[in-house]
Amino acid sequence: MVEIVLLAMVALFVGLRLYAVLGQRTGHEQQPVARPDTPVARDPVGGTADAPADRVEPSGLVYEQGAANGIRAIISADPSFDVARFLDGAQAAYRMILEAFWKGDRDELDFLVGGDVRAAFEEAINAREAAGHVLHNRLVAIERAVIEDARLAGAAAEIVVRFDADIAAVTRDAEGGVIAGSLSDAVETHDVWTFRRDLASQDPNWLLVETDEAA
Repeated sequence: MVEIVLLAMVALFVGLRLYAVLGQRTGHEQQPVARPDTPVARDPVGGTADAPADRVEPSGLVYEQGAANGIRAIISADPSFDVARFLDGAQAAYRMILEAFWKGDRDELDFLVGGDVRAAFEEAINAREAAGHVLHNRLVAIERAVIEDARLAGAAAEIVVRFDADIAAVTRDAEGGVIAGSLSDAVETHDVWTFRRDLASQDPNWLLVETDEAA
């Protein structure tokens, strides 16, 4: 069973939200990640041996070495998990979440974000609307996405992804005047996002549960 199904059609991609984000390729990824030449070696019960994992060096890096043990634990618990497809989907989720936040689309965020992050996004959107401000932001490109950490606690899997991206941002007031930023100049952004999923659940969704700026 494929862990999470990504959509092949844009309409379904919008309609099914995060259910369709982390898993199967759509052909619309911003920066597809190359698969390694040597796949993970699995033992007869679905675990992994000490063979090289889904890790590509140097320019096509899928995950940092420090994430290897966590990824092996996740694959052991869910043999259908695919590292490269997850990272493809994480990049799609990054774009979807940013665009939903910028637009103030609370319904979209409900499908994508959980925990304290959801509350923080809601608070920021409320404050922005109360001030009459509108964001006209654009994700220009995801320059790099790599898994920095992975862990499994019971059935709860968490994967930490670093995104290095270029974002053009402008904030306007209620009259359309520019308060800050410029759409003609992209700013380098470095985010660290944590996605979580309960592997024991039939729900295939990975939710964004923590955000931070990269050091």
